[in-house]
Amino acid sequence: MKKPVFEGVATALVTPFKNGTVDYPVLEQLLDFQLVNGVKAIVICGTSGEAAAMSDAEQIGAIAHAIQYTAGRCQIIAGTGSNNTAHCLEMSRVAASVGASALLVVTPYYNKCTQQGLVAHYTAVADAVNVPVIVYNVPGRTGVDVSVETYRALSRHPNINGVKEASPLAAKTARTLSACGDDFFVWSGNDDLAVPMMSLGAKGLISVLSNVRPRQTVEMIRACLDGDYRYAGRLQLALTPLIDALFCEVNPIPVKKAMSLIGLDAGLPRLPLTPLTEEHTALLQTLLAE
Repeated sequence: MKKPVFEGVATALVTPFKNGTVDYPVLEQLLDFQLVNGVKAIVICGTSGEAAAMSDAEQIGAIAHAIQYTAGRCQIIAGTGSNNTAHCLEMSRVAASVGASALLVVTPYYNKCTQQGLVAHYTAVADAVNVPVIVYNVPGRTGVDVSVETYRALSRHPNINGVKEASPLAAKTARTLSACGDDFFVWSGNDDLAVPMMSLGAKGLISVLSNVRPRQTVEMIRACLDGDYRYAGRLQLALTPLIDALFCEVNPIPVKKAMSLIGLDAGLPRLPLTPLTEEHTALLQTLLAE
C-alpha cells in the first residue's frame, strides 16, 4: 500500500524576483514564514512560482536552494512539468537528483494529448525517477482534463502517488478514490474547494492562500484531518473573500501583490503577467487589514 507524499497543507510558493533574477534572500524569508506557521510541504516552481516564465537553470537553482535551505524541515515538491515529454524527463531527473521529495507534473498543455497520451507521458516520468510523482490536473489552464479511468490506470504504477486536482468538480474526488482505492491520493488544488474535497477523502490542499495566511490555512486543513468539518467549514467561509480576491486576476498576480502588502516583497510577476491593478490592490488591502 502506498503512503501519501504529505497530509495537510503544501504551499504553492511564489518565486521572488529582483533585477531580473531569482531573489534568494527573499526566497529564504518566504520559506521561513511557511515553516514558522506550521506548513510541512512546499511546492517550488509550480504555477504560483511562475515556472513557465523561468529558465531551466533558474528552476533547478530555486529548487536546489529551497532543499538546501530547509534542510529536511519540510518536504520540497518540485514542479517539473512540460508539454514536451523529453524536457519533462530531463527536469524531473535533475530535480530528483538534487533532493526533491516528490515531483508535481502538470498535464501537457497546448498539445492537448489523448488520455492514452497522458498515461504514456506520466508512465515515462515515473519510470525515470526514484521519487513519487504527483499528477497536476488543471484543465482551466492546460485545456486537458484527466479522466477517472486514466487515474485508475496511473494508480497501478508504484511511483505515481496521486493528483493535485484543480478541476472545478469537487465530486470527482469521490469518483477517483472509489476507482483507485488506496493506491492513489487526491489533494485539492483549489483553496475554495478544500473543505468539500477533504470531506470526500482528499489528503490535503496545495494552496495559494497559504502564501499569505499559512497559519489559518493549516488550521483549516488540520480541522478536516481531525474530522471537525463544522469548524473547518466556518474557517473556509471566513477565508472565502480573501481566496476570491487572490484570484481576481490570473494567479500569481494577486498573491504576489498580497505578499508585498504583508511585508514580504516577492517582486513583480514576469511578463507576460503584469502588476495588479489599483482597484484590485485596494480590495486586497482591505481584506488583509481585516
